[in-house]
Amino acid sequence: MSDMKRRAFIALLGGAAAMPSLVWPLVARAQQPAMPVIGFLHSASPDGYAPMVAAFREGLKETGYIEGQSVTIEFRWANSKYDQLPALAINLVDRKVTVIVVGSTPAALAAKAATATIPIVFSTASDAVDVGLVASLNRPGGNLTGVSNLNVELGSKQLELLHELVPTATIVALLVNPTNRKLTETTTSDAQAAARTLGLQLHVVTASSPSEIDTAFATLVQQGAGALVVSADALFASQREQIVAAAARHAVPTMYSIREAAAAGGLVNYATSITDGYRQVGVYTGRILKGEKPANLPVLQPTKVELVINLKTARALGLTVPPTLLARADEVIE
Repeated sequence: MSDMKRRAFIALLGGAAAMPSLVWPLVARAQQPAMPVIGFLHSASPDGYAPMVAAFREGLKETGYIEGQSVTIEFRWANSKYDQLPALAINLVDRKVTVIVVGSTPAALAAKAATATIPIVFSTASDAVDVGLVASLNRPGGNLTGVSNLNVELGSKQLELLHELVPTATIVALLVNPTNRKLTETTTSDAQAAARTLGLQLHVVTASSPSEIDTAFATLVQQGAGALVVSADALFASQREQIVAAAARHAVPTMYSIREAAAAGGLVNYATSITDGYRQVGVYTGRILKGEKPANLPVLQPTKVELVINLKTARALGLTVPPTLLARADEVIE
């Protein structure tokens, strides 16, 4: 290299060193990978699931992912219009999200139908094998895994506990969402069998939207129901405050499938923690973002079932909670 060329080369290096703020940020931006995008699909509404979304974010944080800093979340809410779920799922697939998180069985089925390649992490109240989401709980196979809360399977025990709390009620209603077909079939069958064993008359009332919930209450009151079991559907979890208010207005002792309903003034809850389930979904999502495969992540099944009794509501309904039932409660709200 000639002296003239050498001096020109050194001058070029010196100019680059003198402008690091211009050169290096461009290089860094070119090398920095885009943040992964999580698609969050749910059959209910965002207001009713705020505690669950917060728990999901907490689970993500436990694996090192923080929304807006290391990961982006795109939400799609069906607002209880379950027929919109397939289109919303396809929208997320077209968006080419990295992972799809789903709440409720209908949302999980819609996501599964939309993609066989994008990882899907679900939170459902149903048995994931029974509804066809995975081949096996221990080795799911395919692109799905998640948490099965199995609150659907608790229907007979819920009715038994409600009967213990309100022994004078010989007619009991069961609130189900007919658009969630599989959950409704399982819940209704189990409740009918339990009702026969307990010598109770069971009336099934339906609601597939918030506006139909009040109609369902009018129907069950007309039928003479002295107590009510609310099934573990996402619509009812989302609209828990509406249901609690209606139960108070009609003075109907009610059993719920979500702790937050008892905390909001509902009489009694017997179920696994949906909120903790969403935290576990967040952890699984983070692990998949780090490279693990859904096929190798066992479907989680919470083992702790919580009995929560709201004594203030019991007193307002004129009920005396048996001491044996109080002793078995995991939480008593006074």
